[in-house]
Amino acid sequence: MDLTSIVGIVVGVVLIIFIGIGPAELMNFWDPPSVAIVLGGTLAAVVASYPLSVLKATLKHTKILFQGNRYNIRNLIDVLVEMAEIARKNGLLALEEKANQQEDMFFKQGLMLIVDATEPEEVRSIMENELDIMDQRHEECLGIYERAAGVAPAFGMIGTLVGLVNMLNSMDMESGASATIGPAMATALITTFYGCILAHLFFSPIAKKLRIRNEEELLYKQILIEGILAIQSGDNPKFLKEKLLTFLSQNEREKMLEGEGNEKKKGNKSRKK
Repeated sequence: MDLTSIVGIVVGVVLIIFIGIGPAELMNFWDPPSVAIVLGGTLAAVVASYPLSVLKATLKHTKILFQGNRYNIRNLIDVLVEMAEIARKNGLLALEEKANQQEDMFFKQGLMLIVDATEPEEVRSIMENELDIMDQRHEECLGIYERAAGVAPAFGMIGTLVGLVNMLNSMDMESGASATIGPAMATALITTFYGCILAHLFFSPIAKKLRIRNEEELLYKQILIEGILAIQSGDNPKFLKEKLLTFLSQNEREKMLEGEGNEKKKGNKSRKK
């Protein structure tokens, strides 16, 4: 479980309230009309920008934000290498049973394509097309939060302008109303404050986290495509592993190789016993 989103937002709110504003002055920053302008205007702009079918997907995003990285790349590489060994010994048809055991439909589809002797170009085309469609769908969903992050400060400025106009219209210099300029100006600026908080502490971090999750899934499936095509072409399992390791960072490669080294040492010790 990834709790960084909650931790970041909570820490940001606490610092703003208790260090920046101060609990005693907190009510100075509460203004219901400003909340209505900024939050209501932002939600209205987002709803007007997307069809209902895309907006419904926002209900699933909370789970995605907190579930962490679901894709174990190192385990995937081990599975693909194992399948490459099976295919070299027993042929591609031997992978049909393995395909039926897969819960990931993308993985299963790729294996069944090579089992059915589909041309490599067609396999790549089908799988990459599905990957592109998935990426477009995810971009639409995270675009909701990027859109909200973009319009929230704008509605904060709109609220400020509304407050300034009302303040100037109600001024009466002869009756001494100039004394109210300070408080009225402060109220007008609260909407800008709200807009910046919503954009930079809520919407932008959510959009960034969803983009990271999308990139993790894209990497997983890109490795999967390359692995399946290599199995189909009969690549040596050791060469396949080296090829797939290039998708990982240097640190990830070292961790994977260290893990294999530890397993070999354990195996040798058990044999000696």
